[in-house]
Amino acid sequence: MKGLLQRVRGARVEVGGDIVGAIDQGLLVLVAVEPEDTREHADKLLHKLLNYRVFSDPQGKMNLSLKDVSGGLLLVSQFTLAADTRSGMRPSFSTAAPPALGAELFDYLCQQAQSQHAAVASGRFGADMQVHLVNDGPVTFMLQI
Repeated sequence: MKGLLQRVRGARVEVGGDIVGAIDQGLLVLVAVEPEDTREHADKLLHKLLNYRVFSDPQGKMNLSLKDVSGGLLLVSQFTLAADTRSGMRPSFSTAAPPALGAELFDYLCQQAQSQHAAVASGRFGADMQVHLVNDGPVTFMLQI
């Protein structure tokens, strides 16, 4: 499971012109599910997202987590992060989970996040989404579980 974490001042995701998820300060995470992923992988990714220290403390050091700053968490499924781009001029998606597994694990991740953190929003699995964000820093990390 992969998560492209971006520290944001604000972010939202739209489907068909309607806002389906939005946060103020926090983390926007693009999530890719791979064929071998399980609920355990989703649990590990969520633990890391909630506790990864990417927010500045009063001394300007990245010592605070999403939980510490009570920030928002916006989860957006993005199977293209699982693409194999090592050869050729077109990505291969054979390394992405089948849609049924991707949907199941993304939904599970969202449900677990909502049960563990106050401010959680998400995109819509499989939809054509437009993601708007103000990356803060910029601060971006690729997490692989």
